[in-house]
Amino acid sequence: MHRSRLVLVLCLTAVVLVAEVIGAWWTGSLALLADAGHMFTDVAGLSLALAAMVLAGRMTHARRTYGFYRLEIFAAAVNAVILLAVAAGVVVSAVRRLDAPPEVDGGPMLWVALLGGAVNLVALRLLQAGAQHSLNLRGAYLEVLGDLLGSIAVVVAAVVITVTGRDIADPIASLLIAALIVPRTWMLLREAVDILLEATPRGVDLDHVREHIKGTEGVVDVHDLHVWTITSGMPVMSAHVVVSADALAAGGPGPVLDRLGDCLGAHFDVEHCTFQVEPVGHADHESELHP
Repeated sequence: MHRSRLVLVLCLTAVVLVAEVIGAWWTGSLALLADAGHMFTDVAGLSLALAAMVLAGRMTHARRTYGFYRLEIFAAAVNAVILLAVAAGVVVSAVRRLDAPPEVDGGPMLWVALLGGAVNLVALRLLQAGAQHSLNLRGAYLEVLGDLLGSIAVVVAAVVITVTGRDIADPIASLLIAALIVPRTWMLLREAVDILLEATPRGVDLDHVREHIKGTEGVVDVHDLHVWTITSGMPVMSAHVVVSADALAAGGPGPVLDRLGDCLGAHFDVEHCTFQVEPVGHADHESELHP
């Protein structure tokens, strides 16, 4: 379902891209060209997102035991880098135009911007549900949202130019579009980099997880505790759990593992947990320990 919607959004965005390039050439509008540049990165980004979604569904094998899930995060990171580069280019061009803005034809500029805004509204509606669960789709959603805000800025600039003849509204709108792109893109890039670096997911308190594990019946201590994310919505955890001799003698590691699974499943949203059960004193044989 998400894939078919992504394909439809990609086609709609490509149509608007062509319209805005033609409109920018026709009217001389930098704001339209800036929005077209943003649309171009959307087409590239949506294509990456679609490719990542297709590859992520492939079967795992011995060399890639997690399959291609991480491609989604690479796609989101590439999207963010491209968007930041586009924003920088728009700022440079807009600043150069502030002193002597060229003449812009506001009428066609307005109609093209209205077309772009209408298509962006449709695309946002199509991506809204998937953006709640996938970082990849969230990146696409944010790009389209930025396009909608950019289209609004172009509409306002076109109205100002048409009514007052003040062509300086065009580079000002371009700067506004760049300002809209940067903050959300930076957040997306930071989140993607955190996942690539296998940082502890936001919202997961590692000390809290540690206390829950240590509070489980039969558990004496825990070390080498790690929580990270494979891809959007797939947090995983691993830990070395030290179990008392009495607990191991009473029923082996099975009951302790069951209690650990119940505890973490009830309190933490962790997709997959791996526990190494150790008797007291086993840590002395490990070459390097982590908290």
